[in-house]
Amino acid sequence: MRHKLLITTIMASLGCVCAAAQTQRLELPLDDAIAMARVRSVDAAVALDELKTAYWEWRTFRADQLPELSFTATAPEYAKRYNSYMNENGEYSFVRTNTLQAGGQLSVKQNIALTGGQIALNSSLDWLRQLEGDKTNRFMSIPVALTLSQPLFSVNTMKWDRKIEPVRYSEAKAAFLSATEDVARLTVDYYFNLLMSLENVEISRQNLDNAEKLYTIALEKREMGQISQNDLLQMELNVLNARSELTEYESAYKANMFTLRAFLDLSEDTEIVPVVPGSVPKAEIVFNDALERALTNNKFVKTMQRQQLEADYEVAKAKGDMREINLFMQVGYTGTDNRFDSAYNRLKANEVASIGFSVPILDWGKRRGRVKVAESNRRVTESRIRQETMNFNQNLFVLVERFANQQQQLDIATRSTEIAAQRYATNVETYMIGKISTLELNDSRLSKDSSRREYINQLYKFWTYWYQIRSLTLYDYSGRCDINADIDKLIKMQ
Repeated sequence: MRHKLLITTIMASLGCVCAAAQTQRLELPLDDAIAMARVRSVDAAVALDELKTAYWEWRTFRADQLPELSFTATAPEYAKRYNSYMNENGEYSFVRTNTLQAGGQLSVKQNIALTGGQIALNSSLDWLRQLEGDKTNRFMSIPVALTLSQPLFSVNTMKWDRKIEPVRYSEAKAAFLSATEDVARLTVDYYFNLLMSLENVEISRQNLDNAEKLYTIALEKREMGQISQNDLLQMELNVLNARSELTEYESAYKANMFTLRAFLDLSEDTEIVPVVPGSVPKAEIVFNDALERALTNNKFVKTMQRQQLEADYEVAKAKGDMREINLFMQVGYTGTDNRFDSAYNRLKANEVASIGFSVPILDWGKRRGRVKVAESNRRVTESRIRQETMNFNQNLFVLVERFANQQQQLDIATRSTEIAAQRYATNVETYMIGKISTLELNDSRLSKDSSRREYINQLYKFWTYWYQIRSLTLYDYSGRCDINADIDKLIKMQ
């Protein structure tokens, strides 16, 4: 709710600025950029669409477990043609028919999850009228008929679906939550690319300003003979290099601005002003805790579980296909008469029972080969699951260790930036009174610029690790709660 209110506020401010000026300046902190990306980015939309697909697949599976009511009808069918007819002597002839008929059937079907069969309750009525001859009406009714269709040795697909589909849907929900965190991590990439470009532009402008001032002073000193011609040329070269560097960084800044602006779906006349994050969340993350949460929440474990179930299903299916026996039974009543009401009065039993089977006598080992292939694929799946589990645990361990060290690296970069800035300011004053050389001044300037860039880079690494851990564990270590979402509400909002 906070994110939606934030997006609304940002867009309202954009509208006001647009009315006042052609170029909109939007000062956008990192948290606000991430909130906007979760709502507006194409990646977020794709993640939501994939979730919706999985949701409706889950709903379809749930619907398959419930009774299905259907009505089929023919209203009417007209036929005027010749049909073959065999008399009592066994001789065939063709007779002319001219009929009008209609019929309807109401059915209730229910899949049987325990056995994999299907049971149906049907009721039907058929009407036929001769359009030539005596022109009589005929009605045939089946008030009730109970039908059972049951494969006897084939794999119970419904039983396996009841195992696999809940895991698949749980996997899809975890994948969506991880995708939203991946959107945040991608936002961090684009945001810090723009932020670093802005820092480079500001550093270059400051360096150009300082180089021009120092060059002006150097001209005066050269006239007084206090510096050599070589030093003067070096100061002029510094000015040219600063101008070239500024042009290059301005071009990179515009390119990164375009990338982030397109990612956040903002208009082309919006100028995003990134803000250096002033603070980072404090969290102590232990590997064992992160691993436990990842194995509970992450889609990885659910994917491995689904793949194992699917491999087991393929083995069971291959074994079931080695022989095929189907049972069909129907019991009910039927009646027929020239009148509609009489067709329901004199009912007779209507029973059908059949067992069909197909057993291969000679298939050259084809079906047994399919079983062996399925069993081999299952072993491959099991081996791959073990290897991928090891890789997952190792990658998470490395990520947690890097994050644990990153806070110290950020503190070091912060202090180094302060020291380098103070040293450069001091050296500028010292150079102006002629106590240090141009080389020493340039060295302090490069150290200042490098330290500032390193500080931004360490900030970038911290936030990258932070959202990678959130994506893998689906746990918010700053709020101490699982990352979750109301899936039904998200689907209904679309």
